[in-house]
Amino acid sequence: MILSIVILFIVGYLVITLEHNLQINKAGTALLSGVLCWAIFALFSKESGQVISALNHHLAEISEIVFFLLGAMTIVELIDAHDGFDFITEKIKTTNKRLLLIIISVITFLLSAVLDNLTTAIVMATVVRKLIPDKTDRYYFLGLIIIAANAGGCFSPIGDVTTTMLWVANKLSPATILSRLAIPSTVCMLVPLALSMIKIKGHIPVLETEQRVNRVSAKEKNMMFLLGLAVLLFVPIFKTMTHLPPYMGILFGLGVMWIVTELLHKRKDEQEKGQFSVVNAITKTDVPSVLFFTGILLAVACLQEIGVLSHIGSQLNQYLGNLKLISAVIGLLSAVVDNVPLLAASMAMYDFPTDDTFWQMMAYCTGTGGSCLIIGSAAGVAVMGIESISFSWYFKNISWLAVVGYFTGFFIYILQHQILNQWNL
Repeated sequence: MILSIVILFIVGYLVITLEHNLQINKAGTALLSGVLCWAIFALFSKESGQVISALNHHLAEISEIVFFLLGAMTIVELIDAHDGFDFITEKIKTTNKRLLLIIISVITFLLSAVLDNLTTAIVMATVVRKLIPDKTDRYYFLGLIIIAANAGGCFSPIGDVTTTMLWVANKLSPATILSRLAIPSTVCMLVPLALSMIKIKGHIPVLETEQRVNRVSAKEKNMMFLLGLAVLLFVPIFKTMTHLPPYMGILFGLGVMWIVTELLHKRKDEQEKGQFSVVNAITKTDVPSVLFFTGILLAVACLQEIGVLSHIGSQLNQYLGNLKLISAVIGLLSAVVDNVPLLAASMAMYDFPTDDTFWQMMAYCTGTGGSCLIIGSAAGVAVMGIESISFSWYFKNISWLAVVGYFTGFFIYILQHQILNQWNL
């Protein structure tokens, strides 16, 4: 039974990694793998009641992540429906490529901490497409956007699905994520940015802002952008105040925006109001990604129940020993294998207390390690799809920057940890 489940999981994973070659959506493969793993477990188990009980336990944890992601993505889509992200594009006026790269990278870094790295990468890729006509220059900008988005998402409990998973599972608190990972993540972004200045030089023409018809007023646009950021930032505060799970805070924020949107457009006709409604925003959310997370987490939960993950954890401890080395290796593996199941497996393999150093290192490594390859993160895959950047181009031109930034940031984290320990902080 165990061998069959492991083989099924590996085959499913191979199909997921070859998604673009096989033209099979990874969400379908993940869901099928997750369900079949539990089906085999149930068929060969002597205690079906225990299997169902275990499944219900894991499903409750998975549902928290799913509800959180759906709420957050709907809020972001609602901001976008009101052209709220024009708040960013309208402020960029420079023609100097180096200065523009700095501005784009910093905005991406900060925005991904508030929203999420996937959404931020998509938004900033759209911004860069409007600002930079030359494809070669644009590709370098997009490469730095991927690095900055992943680094920025790493030091926020709502910026990346990995930190969200650790937060929801009570492995890390928002205060620890922000205080311990902000500096390493910033270094992880700044080092590649500084090195890229060797390649980027010159000026670009300023393109006129695209004119839209039948959109919201400037007041409504800015209001929805600021309100959206406010409700997202309020999620950690809501959890601290009420001790309820994060998904309750995101649903609270979505409810607030829903009511404000209805009041804001109540005098408009139904057709015009519909394009700005929450119902319309929900239809534009990336549901396949949510279903992918659901399927892969179900499969990983099954591996945990049959004892495979604990065995792998003991093997890593035996052959690598050092937790710093283990987390660094897992981070690099996340550039090849999706970081969601890697982190889910690690959470099942190790049992450390909340805010333990290991979980801090895992948050940094799995959050930023995916930048080393364009297929290693959701942000990278999204940008790859939008601009058709090839795997080989990214590997030749951007991967080395990401690797240098990754290890530099990890070294800074270790140094910071030693200093704080000496000061008993």
